[in-house]
Amino acid sequence: MDVLANPGPLKDIVLYDQEKHVSSAVWDGQERGALRCHEHTSKLGEWKLKPKQIELVERAGFGFLRRIPAISLDNPLISALVERWRRETNTFHFTVGEMTVTLEDIALLLGLGIDGKPVIGVTYTTCSAICERYLGEAPASNYASGGMVKLSWLKEKFSECEVDASFEKVERCTRAYLLYLVGSTIFSTTTGNKVPVMYLPLFEDFDDAGTFAWGAAALAFLYRALGNASVKSQSTICGCLTLLQCWSYYHLNIGRPKLNREPIHDHFPFVLRWKGKQNGPTANRDVVFYRKALDVLKPCEVEWLPYENMDGRFIPDHIRNSLQLGRSKTMLISFDKAERHLPDRCLKQFGLFQGIPEDVQRWVRKSRGVDGGVDLSVKMESELSEWEMRWENIVPDDVLGVDEADYMRWYLGITRKIVGRPISLSSEFQRTISNVRDILELAENFQIHDLDLERGNMISRIIGLAQDCLRDQVGVTATTESQQQIELGKRMRGKERVRRKGMGKRRKGIDPMEDYGGSEDESQFGPLVEVGQMHLPLSHTNSVYDGTHMYDAVTKVDDMELCDTIPQLPETQDIHKIEGSLLDDTDKSIEDSKLQEEIGATNVLSGEEPTESYDVKKEDKESKAEDDDATKGFSDVSGEENANREEEDGTEMGESVAESSSLERRGENTVLA
Repeated sequence: MDVLANPGPLKDIVLYDQEKHVSSAVWDGQERGALRCHEHTSKLGEWKLKPKQIELVERAGFGFLRRIPAISLDNPLISALVERWRRETNTFHFTVGEMTVTLEDIALLLGLGIDGKPVIGVTYTTCSAICERYLGEAPASNYASGGMVKLSWLKEKFSECEVDASFEKVERCTRAYLLYLVGSTIFSTTTGNKVPVMYLPLFEDFDDAGTFAWGAAALAFLYRALGNASVKSQSTICGCLTLLQCWSYYHLNIGRPKLNREPIHDHFPFVLRWKGKQNGPTANRDVVFYRKALDVLKPCEVEWLPYENMDGRFIPDHIRNSLQLGRSKTMLISFDKAERHLPDRCLKQFGLFQGIPEDVQRWVRKSRGVDGGVDLSVKMESELSEWEMRWENIVPDDVLGVDEADYMRWYLGITRKIVGRPISLSSEFQRTISNVRDILELAENFQIHDLDLERGNMISRIIGLAQDCLRDQVGVTATTESQQQIELGKRMRGKERVRRKGMGKRRKGIDPMEDYGGSEDESQFGPLVEVGQMHLPLSHTNSVYDGTHMYDAVTKVDDMELCDTIPQLPETQDIHKIEGSLLDDTDKSIEDSKLQEEIGATNVLSGEEPTESYDVKKEDKESKAEDDDATKGFSDVSGEENANREEEDGTEMGESVAESSSLERRGENTVLA
């Protein structure tokens, strides 16, 4: 099937949430731009840790994470990756197959432990008591919000521990630093500058803190953040975005900066390879640029095994011994967040052949930490049991009889092949209109005299539908009669504008050319609405088709009468004749009565009694002088008219008054002559 007609999935057996996914909005032309990326590592270097504090940080399991500097984030790249993330499988759906950030990736890139106790505990809705217990003081109300505390308060109070501080004070400052560290990196939130205090009890004993699977918790947090950001209504993303970006640098040759070759950058953890100033050409690379690159991603641009040539001498033993968990089908846990780790869908990342994976069990992501003092371990027994079985659920590496060609055929049927349209919506629209024109031309030239009544009606119906599609589109040629009406209206409106400039006073009246008074931004079929970069007029619903042309049921008779009255477009000098003839034939009696009323009103206002006679010659001379003055100043008026175009076009009453005054003078001459 043509990818333009259906970019996928052809079957919703895997990607059942496609309608909520951002790729659906992008396909419909709804761009949300680059996501706001929340990671708060810029001020980590302002913490001044004493040697004793560094020792405690390492015992807690964060010695390598502490060494990772702030890395400039490429928001458009991250946003394009999010468009490829699917929360149904917790994987990226690329053109070459599924890929994901695994437990192996987070262990090697960040140096965090991926084996151990799950990161879970009690939730809190207030900060005072928990901060007082573990930090020695509570934040003021303006530094706390529910169960979260501002990062700025932690840095302000604990970023520099005194040299002669007591051991208890050193521990408190170190706990504050660890809370700041996880809140600005692996557990960064979309709040911008806050971190939940529920992590503090896990730092009470630093040796015990080192037994938690912080890497698995960080991956669960990132999975949830990616899933939330992939929903089309979202505009932000949080979590460890440094991990995500560096994972992309290692695995995809898209947006990758030039590698630094200093010796320290090949040390552990592997994120340090991208430390320091980067020389990659990132200028003018937006989300659309990366989206197009991912839509045409080639196998040669993918590094399935990026770490096999890395120097493994610096990898700690506890990290090396747990790397096999990268192939574990298990549940990742981070307090109230539980996410599935499905490496069986990305076996090529472990050097294995990829077969058709098992169906993904659907699960509902629920927030379980709404109440303070809740022990989440009681509410997540099934997820915790699955994590306990992590070593028993390692995907085997002796898979036989795998045909990757079968996998790709299956994969192309269940995935979203492309995110962005190869052809823009405006181009597709123009192509569709061109095709409809061709259909209309073929149908109109089709010989129907030899057809029976039913087939002849079918051809007429095709003609009618095609004309109905084209009649409201910009660029469709109007009929000769309609063109004449529009051109006549423009000329007469221009004439009246000039005449209005020479008028001394304005009087109310009816504009006989109001049918031509539409602005230049309107077509003959209605006002325009903007769609992308195109302007489409609103179509009429009450239309009549006579087999040859489409007419408005309300205005058909008036249009034809006017066309019969003016079979050819008049010249400028003939406009006065047309105006006079129209007035003589239709409004002669009306103008006569209006003239008498105006004469009476004028005399009353001046305090004079009505008279029987009227100075016709004097009025003729005044009217002629006014018209001569208006014609003589045409060029000056035109310049002034351009400067005041908005005022003139937007003031219908002014046009009506000017036209009324002109009609009154012509009516007076006609009646009294």
